[in-house]
Amino acid sequence: MNAVGIDVSKRKSTVAILRPGGEIVKKPFDVPHLSSDFRSLTRLIQDLDGETRIVMECTGHYYEPIARRLSQAGFFVSAVNPHIIRNFQGHDNPLRKVKTDKADSVKIARYTLDSWGNLKQYTLMDELRSQLKTMNRQFSFYTKHKTAMKNNLIGLIDQTYPGANTYFNSPVREDGCQKWVDFVDTYWHVDCVRKMSLTAFINHYQKWCHRRRYIFSKSKAEEIYGKAKELVPVLPKDNFTKRIIKQAIAQLNTTSKTVEELRNLMNETASKLPEYPVVMAMEGVGPSLGPQLMAEIGDVMRFTHKGAITAFAGVDPGVNASGEYSQKSVHASKHGSPVLRKTLFQIMEVLIKNKPDDAVYLFMDKKRAQGKPYYVYMTAGANKFLRIYYGRVKEYLLNLSELN
Repeated sequence: MNAVGIDVSKRKSTVAILRPGGEIVKKPFDVPHLSSDFRSLTRLIQDLDGETRIVMECTGHYYEPIARRLSQAGFFVSAVNPHIIRNFQGHDNPLRKVKTDKADSVKIARYTLDSWGNLKQYTLMDELRSQLKTMNRQFSFYTKHKTAMKNNLIGLIDQTYPGANTYFNSPVREDGCQKWVDFVDTYWHVDCVRKMSLTAFINHYQKWCHRRRYIFSKSKAEEIYGKAKELVPVLPKDNFTKRIIKQAIAQLNTTSKTVEELRNLMNETASKLPEYPVVMAMEGVGPSLGPQLMAEIGDVMRFTHKGAITAFAGVDPGVNASGEYSQKSVHASKHGSPVLRKTLFQIMEVLIKNKPDDAVYLFMDKKRAQGKPYYVYMTAGANKFLRIYYGRVKEYLLNLSELN
């Protein structure tokens, strides 16, 4: 048995090789993330006698190149959550903690020996999940920027055409366009509307709707014109103001288009995962939240029980007991992924809004009727949802593996 522990960093990795009984086959050494050094590491591992298993921490995306290269070379490779390695004691002295790359590589190698039979092999499906997670983080990044740019545009419009952003509530199109943004792109100042007669504006607005592929409503045009007559703008209608508004709209449209492209790409990528049909059939999950959920949870088979997945999300109820004392209400741990918790809360909000005949919604509604605070029943609902998710997806994957 050869345990290869790899502590991964951005441009290099530290490797240690151990055997049972604490035998050191190879003292910790650095391997730069270059093709020639990967080939040297591959030859070194191939020359070892006996079965070899390689374990590394799945730190960000830094581990992916070396995991892919070693996996393609035919080795057993396993990527482990860094939190598990950090909590692993092994033969370390808990009173004297050493934190170096060399010490960490030895610790990972010891973990490999201790967990030999429970290690999960890295597969190409893990690459797909990693890609989906990367897309989700980019989606979150651009969504935040879109919100900031939207608020910036509303702040500018309030000085040229107050309230124009409230005229329409049409959802965002697949190309990222939104009706109120397209409206202020043409009618960027209140004088763009009220300088015309009512009949002229109605005709102009009708042509605008046809050109932009929106539904025309004469009553809506009359309402917009009537409000425009009463508004008082702050900024004048000149080229300087127009350039500021147009620039803000262009930036918002570009970011909004990127968000929608990422949303579609995530759904397309998630559809290649085996659990996709099961997840998408769950209440509260759609083509946007479904891929986000799968991206943050990853492979459900890596969780040993339902409590493990709720702990990973940080929605597991805390425990505070000592002797005869036991606290009845304890805050959720919040030790897990904040991105996953956000996604779960969004799903809970969808359930509350739609009120389906679903076990999770009925459970939350019961807690809410009991007078529980918002975060209490939302967290409890997220916990129950994750447990159902774990049961359904794991059962489906097990049945799928038996058929194959």
